[in-house]
Amino acid sequence: MQYKHRLRSRIIVSFLVFGTLLSVLFASSVFYMRQRLENQLIGDWLQSENDQYLEEVRQGASEAAPISNMQGYVVSSRNFDKAPEWLKKLDTGVHDVKDPEGVTRKVAVRKEDDLWAFLMMDMTQQAEEEQMFLILLGGSVVVFSALSLALGFWSSQRVMAPVSALAQRIEQLSREKRVEELAQYFADDEVGQVAEALDDYARRLTALVERDKEFNADVSHELRTPLAVIRGATELLLTQPDLDDRVRRRLIRIERACQQSIELTQALLHLARDQKADAETGEVHSMEDIVDQVVEFHRPQLANKPVDVDVQIREPLKVRAPLAVLTVAVGNLVGNAFKYTSEGQVTIILDRKRLVVEDTGPGVGEEELPQIFSRHYRGKAAASSTGSGLGLAIVKRLCDLYGWQVTVSSKDGQGLRAELLFSVSGRQAAA
Repeated sequence: MQYKHRLRSRIIVSFLVFGTLLSVLFASSVFYMRQRLENQLIGDWLQSENDQYLEEVRQGASEAAPISNMQGYVVSSRNFDKAPEWLKKLDTGVHDVKDPEGVTRKVAVRKEDDLWAFLMMDMTQQAEEEQMFLILLGGSVVVFSALSLALGFWSSQRVMAPVSALAQRIEQLSREKRVEELAQYFADDEVGQVAEALDDYARRLTALVERDKEFNADVSHELRTPLAVIRGATELLLTQPDLDDRVRRRLIRIERACQQSIELTQALLHLARDQKADAETGEVHSMEDIVDQVVEFHRPQLANKPVDVDVQIREPLKVRAPLAVLTVAVGNLVGNAFKYTSEGQVTIILDRKRLVVEDTGPGVGEEELPQIFSRHYRGKAAASSTGSGLGLAIVKRLCDLYGWQVTVSSKDGQGLRAELLFSVSGRQAAA
């Protein structure tokens, strides 16, 4: 999970951004107000001093001395041209200028018909103080931002502690695969309400799963008896020597359908009981024999279609798993290829680790591939055919149960490629 997407990080960033923006706004306001008040006060004071300076000259003072850090000039109408050039262009008022020596000065100017008065104040010290003030303001912004960040970490930890505890308990329960009430560990607040809602949802979901497992187990168990009766009766009929060939073929189809139903029932029973142990202790079966049996069983689906079946046994493969599970998984992949291929070829490849089934049927579009293992999903190519859309969903559940991997790739109109990769972590026996 990316850091910026975590709830705690959002709280921390919010505190940091808020604290920084508030500090910058406060510092900018203080600096602006200081500048404005300083300029206004100094300007008004300097203008007043300049007016007084000019009045003293009018009253005949031979020399009016400005304040020590100021300089003053009074020029009569006869000597206007002798005033410094950088002062002559200034109008009446207060100005911030640099003199020819590069010194920043605040100059108060009063121009009248008979006299011009200039009073200048050296602002070098004020500029240095202003620079220092800016540094102090910047430092305060950094300090307050750091405090906001620390407060964000502390607050987020306090706020997120119950949520983190809830997430840890859920993760622990999921890892240990057990059910436990969560609300008992939390106060009656928002987090406690979430925990109580999760408890209620878990109870309903657990009850639903249990009912589903019990139903599947009961149905699978109850179907075994009638299927055994049908199979026994069919085998008995096939032993009759005077059977018509047409009747014999139909009985063989019935026997195969009965065998397929028995295998599917056993596979569903394994899924209902979640019997993973069979993958460790079950018998080892040759995939070559299973592929041959499955191909012969589903061959009637090809009927009179111009489809060639190419079985390539590149390397022998033996898998430790129930025979019914292997037969159902392979049978669904091969059966789909036979069903949806109207012409061309179905290629079945078997090597040391995997089974691949390729066909030249219509395939599926790329937008359909993510849904192809969903229950009751039928692609566009299957719209006109019979079926419930459960075959690949059952294969996916069996693969999840036994640690296998099934993938399907296709290009619309260019066939389908299904690959069944068997796990080698203790569930696959070497040939």
